[in-house]
Amino acid sequence: MKPQDIQDLKELIEFLKQYQVAEFDLDRGDMKIRLKFNQPETSQAALSDLAARLLVPAPAAHPQVAAAAAAQPAAAQEADPDTGLHIVKSPIVGTFYGSPSPGASPFVSTGDHVEKGQVICIVEAMKLMNEIEADASGEIVRCLVTNGQPIEFGQPLFSIRQT
Repeated sequence: MKPQDIQDLKELIEFLKQYQVAEFDLDRGDMKIRLKFNQPETSQAALSDLAARLLVPAPAAHPQVAAAAAAQPAAAQEADPDTGLHIVKSPIVGTFYGSPSPGASPFVSTGDHVEKGQVICIVEAMKLMNEIEADASGEIVRCLVTNGQPIEFGQPLFSIRQT
């Protein structure tokens, strides 16, 4: 691979990591790339592992770098502040909207208390607006997606500290 191809691949991996993409195919003539991950939780570890394999030439040549890259996913899990939070996941593929219409106030914001069954967002799929309800009561800790973002089935949308 050329140095520019490696740089492009690094940028692609960062993009996929940022948007928690579960599956990706690229076919550019003589170059084919296929990335597939089962769950968003494992996709970040898999992407880190892939990036480490691409960036570290050989474990024997750089044992300290290889050891640090191998320890990184374990350290990230230990320091995860979201441990124990309930995650609301998308039941469908579509586009995420946090408010009922453009310019309207959002259904929920960080720090809001929600009840089970309360509408917390809309997912547009095939021109239908599907109201997504909280499947647990508690405090909204974080919204994990942005307004207008394409989302996948099972993708985490909100984290809730249950009460």
